[in-house]
Amino acid sequence: MIMKTSSFGNVLKKNMMVIALAVVVIFFSVSTGGKILLPQNITSLISQNGYVFVLATGMLLCILTGGNIDLAVGSVVCFAGAIGAVLMDKGFPAILAAIVMLVMGLAIGMFQGYWIAWVSVPPFIATLAGMYAFRGLSNVVLQGLTVGINNTTFLNIFGGGANCYVPDFFKGEGLNITCMAIGIIGVALYVIMTIRGMIVRKKRGFRIGVGDVFATLFKMIIVSALILWIIYELAQDRGIPSVLIWIALVLLVYGYITRNTAIGRYFYAVGGNEKATRLSGINTKLVYFIAYANMGMLAGLAGILTIARAKSSQPTYGQGYEMDAIAACFIGGASAYGGVGKITGVIIGATLMGVINQGMALMDMSANYQRAVKGVVLLVAVLIDVLSNKKQS
Repeated sequence: MIMKTSSFGNVLKKNMMVIALAVVVIFFSVSTGGKILLPQNITSLISQNGYVFVLATGMLLCILTGGNIDLAVGSVVCFAGAIGAVLMDKGFPAILAAIVMLVMGLAIGMFQGYWIAWVSVPPFIATLAGMYAFRGLSNVVLQGLTVGINNTTFLNIFGGGANCYVPDFFKGEGLNITCMAIGIIGVALYVIMTIRGMIVRKKRGFRIGVGDVFATLFKMIIVSALILWIIYELAQDRGIPSVLIWIALVLLVYGYITRNTAIGRYFYAVGGNEKATRLSGINTKLVYFIAYANMGMLAGLAGILTIARAKSSQPTYGQGYEMDAIAACFIGGASAYGGVGKITGVIIGATLMGVINQGMALMDMSANYQRAVKGVVLLVAVLIDVLSNKKQS
């Protein structure tokens, strides 16, 4: 009986946010009369919240270094998007404009990373300065105007055109067969990687109890079911939007980096104990620099996705993006003290934020109430982390 209770508690603790996501989806499904589950709304949810997944991935690395954040990402998104839109308006090729936006984001991230890593300016102050500076520069580049984007290549590749979906190579009727096939393959790979991960941990001598096995299997079943459901909904609409491909690429790459590379382990080490990490011979300043340089590059990518979806660039784009990214990380289990957090948690947190945004919009709730609800959700997530740390100490 004690073992069963312990196993159940372990499952509940390790999958709290997955369960919360399921509860929120059910709540908004009932509240909106099922509208949030319509295929077109699922597609809209992915397209409108693509930036959250991308920015939260970069933000996680900053948070891992000790609970640090980047307040400038929303302004960098706007600035990079403004430059790209102006370039394409002057006739620059889409790919060249996209590369310039990525490089610009990287350069800004390196600039801020230098002050944070080698001059020891607190990240909050350095990025707060960037938030003001690059928002102003965005207005200068756009001259206070909206610049439209008509480059169909750019729009289709990055998710704003009429043909920005993976075509159905099997020409299924009523259901996109290519979309379903990709989803099934993706779930199969996820299951294989999850089981392989448990086997590898066991071989390396990690203690894996019955509760850990149950928790992992429970999460695997829920996540697999969720993926298949989303893919099925997309298959009933127009298939997989191109923005989802960019999201998946970012999540897979950074999931591998954080799990299987030395630099990935360094982020956790710095957040866990910076002094001990530095004494072990690791260049902690370089780790900080890489975290913020990477954040700038991903902000450039988020700028690409933002202007592609909107088919334009405006001085107001990106406002509040940094808060959505930070909230997604903390809701997904990242610790406010650093050293704890996973890409899978980012996926859950960003999805939860997207569902809340979409659900409240479908319920015609005012923007003020939406902000209040997101604030409460973030506070609860951080409180859970704080109370958990106090309990462990």
